[in-house]
Amino acid sequence: MSEVRTVWRGHATLGEGPVWDARRGCLWFVDIKQQRVYRLIEGRDADHWDAPAQVGWVLPAADGRLLAGLQTGIACFDPADGSFTPLHDPEPDLPGNRLNDATVAPDGIVWFGTMDDGEAQVTGRVHRFDGARVTTTAIPAVAITNGPGVSPDGRTLYHVDTLGGIIHAVPIEPAGTTGSPREFARIDPAHGWPDGVSVDSAGNVWLGLWGGWAARCYAPDGSLRAEVRMPAANITKVALGGPDLMTAYATSASKGLSEAERAAQPEAGNVFAFRVDIPGQTQVLARLG
Repeated sequence: MSEVRTVWRGHATLGEGPVWDARRGCLWFVDIKQQRVYRLIEGRDADHWDAPAQVGWVLPAADGRLLAGLQTGIACFDPADGSFTPLHDPEPDLPGNRLNDATVAPDGIVWFGTMDDGEAQVTGRVHRFDGARVTTTAIPAVAITNGPGVSPDGRTLYHVDTLGGIIHAVPIEPAGTTGSPREFARIDPAHGWPDGVSVDSAGNVWLGLWGGWAARCYAPDGSLRAEVRMPAANITKVALGGPDLMTAYATSASKGLSEAERAAQPEAGNVFAFRVDIPGQTQVLARLG
């Protein structure tokens, strides 16, 4: 792994959801609490758009727009005019929940999680979006879902129970349903809390550690393959991108830091990058319509 460098110095409150967009040659990410979507091309100032609600993620879609995960549900985001068009609210009976993290599987299916915005109630579920409708999986509810990530063969979903400190591996059945979760990796609270995950082309699982000052890479068998120390404590997610898919981009957060902690962490909330030895998965565009 190469030396970590800072590629965006915007000091996000809750930076999240990095995703590489191969068509546009840029990195998308969000600041959930500031309700902003960012587009970063290295060497330029980042562009940003205001969202109408807390936004957990954006994913490039097949029709040229992006899917956005808002507190109010899935929407279409068009960067050409900054508009957000509502599509589906997966949990209309849970206004205290918000969409938190998501991924596109090799078949174009979007898997996403919800969470209690107060980070206490066990109301966070994992859902599946096929471009037309949302299906709630049988994965047990937790307070804070993170990930999910999907293996290159499309057969395993990696789901994070952040407060439980566990990454689960969940079989994806041919019909699109999910099997019984098994423990993939458990993180000692002394090392931080597991946050977002992404999966590279060899099936290794990259993890951001909230409060852990690090990003980790786990091999497909759940063993720790690598740890990269970072210049901020709250690392939220890692995305692999760049022209060769071998640049890791890590988002971070300044949320919850005291004045003294902020002074000790001048890089908190920034976006970092480092080189890796195995590329990410080739981009698959989210199904839409």
